[in-house]
Amino acid sequence: MRFGSILFANGAGDATTESPAPPACLADLNLDQVIEAITAGRQEYHLHPFFYTPLHDADAIYYRHEVMRDLEDETLLESIKAFAQQMVVVRRYLALAEKLDFKHHIAGWRLEAANLYCETVAGLARRLEAANLRSRGLIAFRAYLSDYIHTPTFVALAGEAQKIKADLAAIQYCVIIRGSTVRVRKYEGEEDYSAEVEKTFEKFKQGAVKDYRIFRPERAGLNHVEGRILDCVARLYPQVFARLHAFCERHSQFLDETIRVFDREIQFYVAYLEFIARLRKAGLRFCYPHIVTTKDIAARDTFDIALANKLCEEKAPIICNDFYLQGRERIFIVSGPNQGGKTTFARTFGQLHYLASLGCPVPGQEARLYLYDRLFTHFERQEDIKNLRGKLQDDLVRIHAALERCTPDSIL
Repeated sequence: MRFGSILFANGAGDATTESPAPPACLADLNLDQVIEAITAGRQEYHLHPFFYTPLHDADAIYYRHEVMRDLEDETLLESIKAFAQQMVVVRRYLALAEKLDFKHHIAGWRLEAANLYCETVAGLARRLEAANLRSRGLIAFRAYLSDYIHTPTFVALAGEAQKIKADLAAIQYCVIIRGSTVRVRKYEGEEDYSAEVEKTFEKFKQGAVKDYRIFRPERAGLNHVEGRILDCVARLYPQVFARLHAFCERHSQFLDETIRVFDREIQFYVAYLEFIARLRKAGLRFCYPHIVTTKDIAARDTFDIALANKLCEEKAPIICNDFYLQGRERIFIVSGPNQGGKTTFARTFGQLHYLASLGCPVPGQEARLYLYDRLFTHFERQEDIKNLRGKLQDDLVRIHAALERCTPDSIL
């Protein structure tokens, strides 16, 4: 079964539909701060372009709502997180193999990566089969995954990786050190005297004693002596190591592209849900907005998400507001004293529509929001002496530029 994207309903996934640069409105709305907070710690997924790419189709937005709702099931969310964490380790193993010096060691880490990849993908397939999914996106991905793990390519990859790992684990050998000479030979059934030594000296134990053992930090790489020992072991067991290298050559690119894209894109949902979970814990409400093409819009108990994120850290109260436009109404005029919340309300209005266009839950108990084509902002800026314009002239120039690009479907 074909599967395109967990983010884009039209099936175009990964870099094909991303905006590399942030929209101009983000800084005015303080959404740049929110996006930084959401994506913190997830730099390897390069999530910013997803948050820079508003959707302009209601069905595409509802496609994401469905996935978000599924992921609000804690068991499913934990399954996705576990999958993502294991995939991080797979990539780490592959990156490590690129930095090593000894060919058998490199092949060993590639084998470890392939084994973990197969276990991770098969594990996610099992957990998705057990999940009560409702979203089109996750149902389609579950079907893709179910087909994928039964393909001859994946079955061969998983089977060969397990068999070669088991054969390598069964290898036993002896290292004989005399002075500066190191000799390696096959294990010939010699008795392991470690247990006998421990048993003999057991009677001398007198409670807790100082541990004189020296623990060296573990290293991923091998020194030249260890590398030569590994070469000798490979010569003792040539068939096993030949199969290891043949496996690595046949499966040099074992990561499935669709699964790689899913692993990245699903982090958009996970990151946003984790971000709003803290705000929800503080008692704030989030809802899935109804997207409308008429300009009768409304929101109840909504708030500035950037300000709320800051105030939650300070354990300060957060003021919620309602708003609505009906009939021919198109403009809000908000008056009041300084620090009375006028700018906060304006930002809230813009934030709601922008977050809704991303397919995200928005602040509030319920919301009905407009499907806009462009969102423009005009907030106060400090005078820039380089452009030789006064503040009033600069405001007029910026407003004029926005109005030239506005359409009847725009929000300003």
